Amino acid sequence: MSDQDLAGLMSRVALGDRGAFGKLYSATSPKLFAVCMRMMRDRHEAEEALQEIFIRVWQKARQQVSGSSPPEAWLVTVARNHCIDRLRAKKPFAVPVDEAFDLADDAPGPEKLAERRSEAGRIETCMEELDFDRAEAVRGAYLDGLSYQELADKYSVPLNTMRTWLRRSLLRLRDCLGT
Repeated sequence: MSDQDLAGLMSRVALGDRGAFGKLYSATSPKLFAVCMRMMRDRHEAEEALQEIFIRVWQKARQQVSGSSPPEAWLVTVARNHCIDRLRAKKPFAVPVDEAFDLADDAPGPEKLAERRSEAGRIETCMEELDFDRAEAVRGAYLDGLSYQELADKYSVPLNTMRTWLRRSLLRLRDCLGT
Protein backbone atom coordinates (compact mmCIF):
# COMPACT_ATOMS: atom_id res chain seq x y z
CA MET A 1 0.00 0.00 0.00
CA SER A 2 1.42 3.38 -0.97
CA ASP A 3 2.20 6.19 1.45
CA GLN A 4 -0.60 8.19 -0.15
CA ASP A 5 -3.12 5.40 0.52
CA LEU A 6 -1.87 5.06 4.09
CA ALA A 7 -2.09 8.82 4.56
CA GLY A 8 -5.71 8.72 3.39
CA LEU A 9 -6.50 5.93 5.84
CA MET A 10 -4.74 7.79 8.66
CA SER A 11 -6.80 10.91 7.91
CA ARG A 12 -9.99 8.89 8.11
CA VAL A 13 -8.82 7.17 11.31
CA ALA A 14 -8.10 10.61 12.81
CA LEU A 15 -11.77 11.41 12.19
CA GLY A 16 -12.85 8.23 14.01
CA ASP A 17 -13.63 6.05 10.97
CA ARG A 18 -13.62 2.46 12.27
CA GLY A 19 -13.73 0.99 8.76
CA ALA A 20 -10.57 2.88 7.83
CA PHE A 21 -8.99 1.67 11.07
CA GLY A 22 -9.73 -1.94 10.09
CA LYS A 23 -8.17 -1.40 6.68
CA LEU A 24 -5.14 0.29 8.26
CA TYR A 25 -4.76 -2.65 10.63
CA SER A 26 -4.98 -5.18 7.78
CA ALA A 27 -2.44 -3.28 5.70
CA THR A 28 0.15 -2.58 8.39
CA SER A 29 -0.18 -5.17 11.15
CA PRO A 30 2.09 -7.81 9.52
CA LYS A 31 5.00 -5.38 9.28
CA LEU A 32 4.41 -3.95 12.77
CA PHE A 33 4.12 -7.47 14.18
CA ALA A 34 7.50 -8.28 12.61
CA VAL A 35 8.98 -5.22 14.32
CA CYS A 36 7.47 -6.33 17.64
CA MET A 37 8.72 -9.90 17.24
CA ARG A 38 12.22 -8.75 16.42
CA MET A 39 12.35 -6.53 19.49
CA MET A 40 10.34 -8.54 22.03
CA ARG A 41 11.62 -11.99 20.96
CA ASP A 42 8.46 -13.57 22.36
CA ARG A 43 5.28 -14.16 20.33
CA HIS A 44 2.88 -13.55 23.22
CA GLU A 45 4.64 -10.33 24.21
CA ALA A 46 4.72 -9.19 20.57
CA GLU A 47 0.98 -9.83 20.17
CA GLU A 48 0.18 -7.85 23.32
CA ALA A 49 2.45 -5.04 22.20
CA LEU A 50 0.76 -4.95 18.78
CA GLN A 51 -2.68 -4.58 20.38
CA GLU A 52 -1.45 -1.73 22.55
CA ILE A 53 0.23 -0.10 19.55
CA PHE A 54 -3.00 -0.02 17.58
CA ILE A 55 -4.84 1.44 20.57
CA ARG A 56 -2.21 4.17 20.60
CA VAL A 57 -2.58 4.64 16.83
CA TRP A 58 -6.35 5.05 17.23
CA GLN A 59 -5.85 7.62 19.98
CA LYS A 60 -3.01 9.57 18.37
CA ALA A 61 -3.86 9.43 14.65
CA ARG A 62 -4.52 13.18 14.62
CA GLN A 63 -0.93 13.87 15.65
CA GLN A 64 0.40 11.89 12.69
CA VAL A 65 -1.95 13.59 10.22
CA SER A 66 -0.65 16.98 11.35
CA GLY A 67 2.97 15.73 11.34
CA SER A 68 5.33 15.67 8.41
CA SER A 69 6.56 12.06 8.51
CA PRO A 70 5.18 9.39 6.17
CA PRO A 71 2.48 7.25 7.83
CA GLU A 72 4.43 3.99 7.64
CA ALA A 73 7.48 5.58 9.26
CA TRP A 74 5.27 7.02 12.00
CA LEU A 75 3.63 3.62 12.62
CA VAL A 76 7.00 1.84 12.83
CA THR A 77 8.28 4.54 15.19
CA VAL A 78 5.22 4.13 17.44
CA ALA A 79 5.75 0.35 17.44
CA ARG A 80 9.47 0.61 18.12
CA ASN A 81 9.06 3.13 20.94
CA HIS A 82 6.29 1.09 22.53
CA CYS A 83 8.41 -2.07 22.47
CA ILE A 84 11.34 -0.20 23.98
CA ASP A 85 9.07 1.07 26.76
CA ARG A 86 7.81 -2.46 27.46
CA LEU A 87 11.34 -3.87 27.53
CA ARG A 88 12.54 -1.15 29.88
CA ALA A 89 9.59 -1.71 32.19
CA LYS A 90 10.51 -5.41 32.49
CA LYS A 91 14.16 -4.84 33.38
CA PRO A 92 15.07 -4.80 37.06
CA PHE A 93 16.52 -1.52 38.23
CA ALA A 94 19.48 -2.99 40.07
CA VAL A 95 20.97 -6.34 40.90
CA PRO A 96 22.87 -6.80 44.14
CA VAL A 97 26.61 -6.94 43.50
CA ASP A 98 26.96 -10.30 45.27
CA GLU A 99 24.45 -11.93 42.90
CA ALA A 100 25.96 -10.38 39.80
CA PHE A 101 29.49 -11.39 40.72
CA ASP A 102 28.73 -15.13 40.82
CA LEU A 103 26.88 -15.27 37.52
CA ALA A 104 28.52 -17.12 34.66
CA ASP A 105 29.10 -15.27 31.44
CA ASP A 106 26.29 -16.15 29.00
CA ALA A 107 28.21 -14.81 26.02
CA PRO A 108 29.19 -17.47 23.51
CA GLY A 109 32.76 -18.68 23.77
CA PRO A 110 35.34 -18.62 21.01
CA GLU A 111 34.34 -22.06 19.74
CA LYS A 112 30.66 -21.09 19.46
CA LEU A 113 31.55 -17.80 17.75
CA ALA A 114 33.72 -19.63 15.22
CA GLU A 115 30.91 -22.11 14.62
CA ARG A 116 28.43 -19.28 14.01
CA ARG A 117 30.80 -17.52 11.61
CA SER A 118 31.31 -20.74 9.71
CA GLU A 119 27.55 -21.34 9.48
CA ALA A 120 26.94 -17.74 8.39
CA GLY A 121 29.60 -18.17 5.70
CA ARG A 122 27.94 -21.35 4.44
CA ILE A 123 24.55 -19.62 4.30
CA GLU A 124 26.01 -16.62 2.48
CA THR A 125 27.76 -18.88 -0.02
CA CYS A 126 24.46 -20.62 -0.73
CA MET A 127 22.64 -17.29 -1.00
CA GLU A 128 25.15 -16.24 -3.66
CA GLU A 129 24.08 -19.22 -5.75
CA LEU A 130 20.57 -17.78 -5.99
CA ASP A 131 19.64 -15.11 -8.53
CA PHE A 132 20.18 -11.68 -6.99
CA ASP A 133 16.48 -10.77 -6.86
CA ARG A 134 15.55 -14.16 -5.38
CA ALA A 135 18.22 -13.80 -2.67
CA GLU A 136 17.04 -10.28 -1.87
CA ALA A 137 13.43 -11.51 -1.68
CA VAL A 138 14.48 -14.24 0.80
CA ARG A 139 16.36 -11.67 2.90
CA GLY A 140 13.35 -9.32 2.76
CA ALA A 141 10.92 -12.03 3.86
CA TYR A 142 12.97 -13.74 6.53
CA LEU A 143 15.29 -11.05 7.86
CA ASP A 144 13.34 -7.83 7.33
CA GLY A 145 9.87 -9.23 7.97
CA LEU A 146 8.36 -8.07 4.67
CA SER A 147 5.11 -9.73 3.66
CA TYR A 148 4.74 -11.70 0.44
CA GLN A 149 2.53 -8.92 -0.90
CA GLU A 150 5.12 -6.25 -0.10
CA LEU A 151 7.78 -8.28 -1.86
CA ALA A 152 5.51 -8.92 -4.86
CA ASP A 153 4.90 -5.18 -5.13
CA LYS A 154 8.59 -4.40 -4.75
CA TYR A 155 9.59 -6.76 -7.57
CA SER A 156 6.47 -6.07 -9.68
CA VAL A 157 5.42 -9.71 -9.85
CA PRO A 158 2.12 -11.41 -8.98
CA LEU A 159 1.71 -12.63 -5.40
CA ASN A 160 1.75 -16.32 -6.38
CA THR A 161 4.94 -15.77 -8.36
CA MET A 162 6.58 -14.32 -5.25
CA ARG A 163 5.44 -17.33 -3.23
CA THR A 164 6.96 -19.61 -5.86
CA TRP A 165 10.22 -17.64 -5.85
CA LEU A 166 10.53 -17.96 -2.09
CA ARG A 167 9.56 -21.64 -1.98
CA ARG A 168 12.02 -22.59 -4.71
CA SER A 169 14.76 -20.43 -3.20
CA LEU A 170 14.32 -22.09 0.20
CA LEU A 171 14.46 -25.52 -1.41
CA ARG A 172 17.69 -24.58 -3.20
CA LEU A 173 19.15 -23.25 0.06
CA ARG A 174 18.20 -26.44 1.88
CA ASP A 175 19.84 -28.53 -0.81
CA CYS A 176 22.95 -26.35 -0.78
CA LEU A 177 23.26 -26.52 3.00
CA GLY A 178 22.68 -30.26 2.97
CA THR A 179 19.90 -30.20 5.56
